[in-house]
Amino acid sequence: MSELLVGDLYRFQDLLSREEADTVARVRDFLAAEVIPIANDHWARAEFPFQLIKGYAGLGLAGKTYSNLCSGWLALEMAHADASMATFYGVHSGLAMGSIETCGSPEQQERWLPRMTTFDQIGAFALTEPTGGSDVAAGLHTTARRDGDHWVLNGEKRWIGNATFADLIVVWARDEQDNQVKGFVVGKDNPGYTATKIENKIALRIVQNADITLTGCVVPESDRLQNARTFKDTAKILRRTRSGVAWQAVGVMLAAYEIALEYAKQREQFGRPIGKFQLVQDLLVRMLGNVTGSLGMCVRLAQLQDAGEFRDEHSALAKAYTTTRMREVVGWARELLAGNGIVLDYDIGRFVADAEALYSYEGTREINSLIVGRAVTGLSAFV
Repeated sequence: MSELLVGDLYRFQDLLSREEADTVARVRDFLAAEVIPIANDHWARAEFPFQLIKGYAGLGLAGKTYSNLCSGWLALEMAHADASMATFYGVHSGLAMGSIETCGSPEQQERWLPRMTTFDQIGAFALTEPTGGSDVAAGLHTTARRDGDHWVLNGEKRWIGNATFADLIVVWARDEQDNQVKGFVVGKDNPGYTATKIENKIALRIVQNADITLTGCVVPESDRLQNARTFKDTAKILRRTRSGVAWQAVGVMLAAYEIALEYAKQREQFGRPIGKFQLVQDLLVRMLGNVTGSLGMCVRLAQLQDAGEFRDEHSALAKAYTTTRMREVVGWARELLAGNGIVLDYDIGRFVADAEALYSYEGTREINSLIVGRAVTGLSAFV
């Protein structure tokens, strides 16, 4: 069994099988050796560490089936090291590969997934638009028009992770004929497709987000995801990846708590470590309470998924709750480090900034709250 994380007070990791725990330990060792040492430097320069792609491929995780508990814990570990690289992996293996696994035909799965599994082809997922985020289900403006055995796509996408270098981009567009949302796999060299890096971000700076423009972009019918017929099919993918973001939020919380705890033991004021002061201990305990409650929620969520009893409101509540608690924890950790909390040297500044992106993507707190509210009252408050 791998060593427990410092913040896993209730020993949730013990719920993993020995094989799963060994996989987690192998990933944790890779992240500690390869990702953590370079994260601050690449974050500061807003550059992606392409040299790490072979390492991620070597982990052999993409395309492999694990229990939802193990998959969640792996997402936690990746965010515990760096939220940007966790996002890179989640976009590729969760959103892009997940779209093809869920909505692609057997032939399409055989054509694309093997090379994505080995990271020889990198994927992206293009749903969000410049004028539509939370209302994307009804407000999707990118269009698809059938023209013989091809489709012509026109529109714009925004905040598309990996899109500056991805080989395959899953683009969601509204069919002009039946007004339904459909999915298309667009190659980076497709005529009419352009991706421009979004600059000046203050969060997830390693992630290469892009603005995408589709101008008369021609896609063959064979590259339309054959089982993506309405937005309900898109939602199946988002339901699964939304729970992954909840696990990522716990990973960020754990990292912030561990940084703050170690700092409290080492930093001295008034002739003693600040960890001996009651107010500091109280702050650490509040942080640990948030971590433990959020981790327990994610564990139960994974158990429901594994049991086949998983519903939209389960992942929506987990995403809304854990990211809110995460925001509190990284803020308290920054507070505990005082001025040292705003420089990258102590890592916490990176986690504070990146938490803001996790708080918003894969559904804002408000939207997820309405999903849960609809489930518990039986009444929809959506406009």
